[in-house]
Amino acid sequence: MSEKQSVSVTLQGVTKRFKNTKGRPDVIAVHESNFVVAPGELVTLLGPSGCGKTTTLRMIAGFELPSSGKILIGNEDVTMLPPNARDTATVFQSYGLFPHMTVAENVAYGLRLRKKNKAEIEKKVAETLALVGLEHLADRAPGRLSGGQQQRVALARSLIVEPSVLLLDEPLSNLDALLREQMRIEIRRIQKSLGITAVYVTHDRIEAMSLSDRVIVMKDGEIQQIGSPQEIYEDPVSAFVAGFVGKVVLLPVEVLSGNGTVWTCRLGSRQLTVSRSAPNITANSKALVMARPESLRLTDPGSGLVDGRVKMNVYLGHSIESFIETPFGEILVQIDDPASKKVYVEGSPVAITSDEVRLRLLPAELGDSQ
Repeated sequence: MSEKQSVSVTLQGVTKRFKNTKGRPDVIAVHESNFVVAPGELVTLLGPSGCGKTTTLRMIAGFELPSSGKILIGNEDVTMLPPNARDTATVFQSYGLFPHMTVAENVAYGLRLRKKNKAEIEKKVAETLALVGLEHLADRAPGRLSGGQQQRVALARSLIVEPSVLLLDEPLSNLDALLREQMRIEIRRIQKSLGITAVYVTHDRIEAMSLSDRVIVMKDGEIQQIGSPQEIYEDPVSAFVAGFVGKVVLLPVEVLSGNGTVWTCRLGSRQLTVSRSAPNITANSKALVMARPESLRLTDPGSGLVDGRVKMNVYLGHSIESFIETPFGEILVQIDDPASKKVYVEGSPVAITSDEVRLRLLPAELGDSQ
């Protein structure tokens, strides 16, 4: 496929309000959304159902118009342009393939609409099918393809028109787990090889973490945090973000003192020091200590953060998930490479401990974890 200059996507104060015709308040689906997708970057909008992620994507595509704010593709203001006047292509959750056309005819459809000549269409169809690994199925009907193959055809149909921006709306949700994993790798490979700017929508945290250059976590129409997958996972700004992007342990503490870099906290009857914190943590306040299950360890009672008893061990091969009953509720500890570790049997008294550098303080008032 031909080289094309990558462009940015910019949202400036974008709000979408749906009018309620039954006298109730309007529904604000997206509120004051501000972000920039850099040229050639893949950014994922991640959040639960109803958080505004698909509405945001539809506004970038032109299927919905913002109530206020501005959308730019490159330097062009496209806020009020219809979809066909924007240089974007969308891959939907439903494949939308034409059953009476072959794979090649489905992929060629966009070029035929653009009145390209036959030789050019055949050349580009062959190139695009090779890109998605379907050149050997060009003459097959869509109904004789697997779900993963159909999704590749839908992706090829979007890519062949060489859009400046590729938009993907939960494209893998109809596939089984193994196919989803394979297609994640394929989409990432293709997006990087073309250098195309992409915005991806999903509620699946594994998809978001494995595909993205950056992740935008949304809730109730508002952006909660923007960052790389590692930043979002290691340094969430709230309990909601922490819980939505991975398994998390949250323990209530009282912040006794601190200077912004080191905090002294009380957890039950024990004192601990935490060196990492979200913004807006203050001394003499309540907060939450966050840890990821893989950063916790089990030791003998009396020597850790929290004492408890092993309720259940779940063997997963590469790890064991150990569920510990504690005064603060059930806590999950992930034991990686269990063959090389001491595994406490169910019913054993234990203590849970962690390296100080793996703990993070989060605001208590945002403690609505997923």
